[in-house]
Parts: sequence; structure tokens; C-alpha cells
Amino acid sequence: MIELKSERVQEIKTDALIIPVCEDKDIYSAKNKMFFPKGLSEYKEFSGKEGDKIAFYGMSNIAADRIILLGIGKFCDITEETFRKTAGKAVKDAIAKGFENIAVLIPDAKKLEIGAEALIKATGEGAYLANNIFLEYKSKKEKKPLKKIYLSAKPENVTQVKKLFAQIKTVCDGTLMARKWANTPSNDKKPKTFAASIIKAAKQDNIKTTLLSEKEISKLKMGGILGVAFGSEEKPFMVILDYNPEGAKETYAFVGKGVTFDSGGINLKPGSGLEGMKFDMCGAAAAAAAVITLAKLKSKYRIIAAIPIVENMPSGNALRPGDVIKSFSGKTIEVGNTDAEGRLILSDAISYVEKEYKPKVIIDIATLTGACVVALGEDIAGVFSSDKKLAKAISDAGNSVYERCWAMPMPLDYKKLLKSGVADISNIGASRWGGAITAALFLSAFVKDTKWAHIDIAGPASAKKASDYCEAGGTGFGVRLISDLILKDRLKNV
Repeated sequence: MIELKSERVQEIKTDALIIPVCEDKDIYSAKNKMFFPKGLSEYKEFSGKEGDKIAFYGMSNIAADRIILLGIGKFCDITEETFRKTAGKAVKDAIAKGFENIAVLIPDAKKLEIGAEALIKATGEGAYLANNIFLEYKSKKEKKPLKKIYLSAKPENVTQVKKLFAQIKTVCDGTLMARKWANTPSNDKKPKTFAASIIKAAKQDNIKTTLLSEKEISKLKMGGILGVAFGSEEKPFMVILDYNPEGAKETYAFVGKGVTFDSGGINLKPGSGLEGMKFDMCGAAAAAAAVITLAKLKSKYRIIAAIPIVENMPSGNALRPGDVIKSFSGKTIEVGNTDAEGRLILSDAISYVEKEYKPKVIIDIATLTGACVVALGEDIAGVFSSDKKLAKAISDAGNSVYERCWAMPMPLDYKKLLKSGVADISNIGASRWGGAITAALFLSAFVKDTKWAHIDIAGPASAKKASDYCEAGGTGFGVRLISDLILKDRLKNV
């Protein structure tokens, strides 16, 4: 679907040749000037500003049907993300026009002061991720993804990034896998179905899979997972993915929240926004897809994903506010609110992973709190950890792939807000304020000695509106971040 080309771009037969243009600086080699129409400066509607677009037809010096120039703004504002967005825009525009294929001309990396690897990687990611439409439930497939996308770069750059380009495709495939799981409606994503889907995807890549049923979860005394599932007719499961390559010297574990639908339980959510609760398993999708991706890329580390999967529903059997449950760790939990259910299932999974696998680092990823969205908005995840190096490693990985994360405080004095008069800990804070912090502090109580971080993706896990390289719906946030974290060895010195 996407191919890196080093040969003469003018000979590539496509519906369109896409050329990103900077507003105030030339970013192309002299050789590529031939593709710019003469007298371009005379066209007042195009100056290279971000959002500018102009098309030229019947160019005699190229095989493409048309040349489309896309403005990318001022030189000082150009980043790698600029090229993800530009490539994404080009692909989505081509899909809307019914094109079958396009070529994108990669600027001169030296003139941009961006490394060739980073430039091609960003452009490739934007194009690949944009060329995806969730059509499973559409009777009429009005839009079709492009059959072919060519990225044209200098021969020396193509040789340099050839191996990297295969990696880009694999990581993007993982992201699209997470998006598909997220976008699947809850009636087709019951816990049993979702668990089976993860196992099916993982079995293809030398990953050991374990499925813990309700009976096994009960034997392990995982009261958090069992408690949340009480109200639903659907049984709870926990999926363990274990990628363990020969000679692995370190183990890293990722725990993903898998609530396939969250009604809030007895503390029923208001009607507004309930349709979006199918996305409450985006942390599970990210953790599973990331481990499958890292296995495909033959990571040198042992990577574990622990994915508790439940449905949170109200019924005569449902968990009630004021109930006390016993977690896998042995700690008792007073349930102050049944809609604070994600932390209950994560507490069991975190404790289990630490005891069974003894990883160097545990990172949980979850659509955990609306409070984090209030604090950071819909596009930035919150990172909580008492280990500053670990929090920085996650933030750095997020910045690298533009899955942005912000390190949040974990003040120890806030722990008093989780005190319970009848149990070891309460699942909600005594104050309505700082909910994202108290949720993280709750999770930290179930970690003994392992370095741990919590990523709250309640904001960026799904989007109400389409962006440049993602349709509305699940974003797959976390897959590229986790992949970057491991592939670039960012946890090595944590």
C-alpha cells in the first residue's frame, strides 16, 4: 500500500504528485525545482501558508495527472508533526476525490534541518494512518482507501531508511489494530469476544497467550475484576500476552484497562456521552496491540501485557456503593463509587503481574478519569509516577511520535483522601478535586517494589472529530508511544 521510491518521481504514474511547500524558505534540491510550475509567485491564492492548496494539470514533464502543492507554513514552525499532518491531509483529500494512488515528494532533509529518518518516518506514518477507513458496519462503501502511496526521496536517504520503513508499517498496523478494536461497537465486543480477538491476533507472532476465565479469576481472589463484573451477564476474563525472546535480560509489563462498555454501574452515568463508553477499553487495545507489534519487530526484551476485560453494568447483582471487596493483593477496598471501576480491575492486574513476572517496569494505560481531561484537554495524556526518570522517558517517547504526555504530580499528602473507615482503602477520593491524582495514588497502593507509571488516556484515546491522519473514533493512542519507548531503549537507564 505504501512504498518508498528512489527513482525518478516524474516517471511514476499517479493520480497526483503531492509537493509540500514552505511559506518563506526553499526546502527542495535544485533537481526537484523542475516540478514547480513557472510563475508560481503570480498565483495570489497560494503562498505556502498552512492550509494553502493549488493544483496544476497537464504538466508535460511528469507522468502524474496533476501536481498538488500543499502549504506547510513558516520554516520556524516546521516539525516532524508537520509532515505527518501534511501527508495525512493529502491522503484524505485524495480519498475524498476518488483517487487510487498518489506520490508525495519528500523535501531535502538537510535544508529542513530534520534528519532524513525522522522526516521519512513522520511522512510515512501520516500517510499510512490516514489511509484507513472503518467501514465494517457500512452497507455502502462510498469511500475507498488508496491502493498505492509512493514516497519519493533521495536515493541515499532511501537506502538509509529502508529497514526503518518496514518498522513504520508494522507500528502503524498495530495502531490500526487498536483503532479497529476501539471502534467495534460493544454488542460485538463483549468481554469473551474481545478476549478471543486479542488471543487470535497474538498467536500469530510467537507470543504465549493465557486466558483466565471467571473461575480462575475467582480462585486467584481478584475481587476487583469480579466485583466490577457482578452486574453484567457477561463473564470477566483476563488475557496475558507473553513475548519472551531467547536471551531476554529484562522484562517490561503493560497493563491495559479493558472495560468493553461502562454504564457506570449503580452510579449510572448520565445519558449524554454514554455512546462513547465503547471506548473504555482503549487502554487494553493499546497494550495488546503494542506487544503484538513489538513481537513482530523482534524486540530483544520480554514484554508482558495483562489485560483485564469486563463489562460494567447495573443490575440486581451489581456492585453497590458502600460494598467492600478484597483485591488480589489482599488489600480490602471500600467502593465509594461504582463508576470508578477501571482502577479496581487494574489493581488486580498490576498486583498479579508484579508477583508472577517480576518485571523491571510496570506501566498501566487506561481511559481512567474525566478529571485528567479537565486538566489536560482531549489531546494530551497524563503520566503519573513517583519515578521522575520513568515519567520523563514516557513523555519523551510521546513527544517523539506526537502522542503527547504530561508528567503530573503525585503528592503523598493526597493519600489521606483515599482513607476508608471500614477498609484498607477507598476507590475514590474524599474530595471532588484532583480526581486524576487520587486515581493514580490508588493504583500506586497496589505496587510493592517495582518501578511503575500510570498513563491516563481518557482524553486522547478517542476523538469526536476527524483529524489529519485519524478518523473520528478510536485513535490507537499508546501503540506508537509504547513501541518508541521499547525500540529506542528509553527504559534502559530508568
